[in-house]
Amino acid sequence: MANIGFIGLGIMGKPMAGQLIKGGHSLFLHSRSGVTADLIALGGREFLSPKEVARHADIIITMLPDTPDVEKVLFDQNGIVEGLRLRSGQAKTIVDMSSISPLETRKFATRINALGHDYVDAPVSGGDVGAQNATLTIMVGASVTVFEKVKSILELMGKSVMRVGENGAGQVCKIANQIVVSSAIEAVAEALLFASKAGVDPTKVREALLGGFAASRVLEVHGERMINRRFEPGFRIELHQKDLNIALESASALGVSLPNTSTVRELFSACLAHGGAKWDNSAIVKMLEKLANHEIRKHLE
Repeated sequence: MANIGFIGLGIMGKPMAGQLIKGGHSLFLHSRSGVTADLIALGGREFLSPKEVARHADIIITMLPDTPDVEKVLFDQNGIVEGLRLRSGQAKTIVDMSSISPLETRKFATRINALGHDYVDAPVSGGDVGAQNATLTIMVGASVTVFEKVKSILELMGKSVMRVGENGAGQVCKIANQIVVSSAIEAVAEALLFASKAGVDPTKVREALLGGFAASRVLEVHGERMINRRFEPGFRIELHQKDLNIALESASALGVSLPNTSTVRELFSACLAHGGAKWDNSAIVKMLEKLANHEIRKHLE
């Protein structure tokens, strides 16, 4: 059993850390908001800084909101790197499971490798439900050797663990995932709004579509949330918009156009402007409804 550090115990990180404790590993925990009593009761140990987590753990997992958060936890005062230096000569492995910039990920990996340690990017898909049920999809960027070293640990948190390529490849794959998912959520919102405005029960439309070629996990889960007006996360709009910002910035650097992704980002921005940062991403339907009502008013005028 491994000594594992886990930094970032939010809506995703907390249940993921719990799966590792249940799997028999020793967990050294740190979170800005503190470690909850239930993780301590399971056997986790709380430390006051990333530095102390890295000092005690052989594998250090991070699950943080954005690129600057990962950089800070890795390299700032009392960060992971300071803890690594306290145990010089002992190679450790950093596994970042956040969704962040692939370009910055490669830079972080280079800096960690230069200190004699391994780096893995392993972002996830599946949301809080996947984290709670250990059914996440985990997309990994690492060397083959390092991947084999951490695979069994990742499998405690996910049902699908796949090495996509070298460092940064996991983050590229996650961006691709977010492009597909965001466009699918917006398309489901359009379809159900269309049905409703046409006077047809969107519940029955959703049920019918689930039996045909339009069936998808997004239609099943997010479609139900839209119909039931249940917009608690889930996956927060502010985080999905962050991922689309990364997608569009990366695409610009590559000279690639992502027009649908740009449109969805603008709808998420409208949600933020209406106080929806913490809404589930299915709440994008609210902005389409506002646009539809505006168009109807213009027509009546």
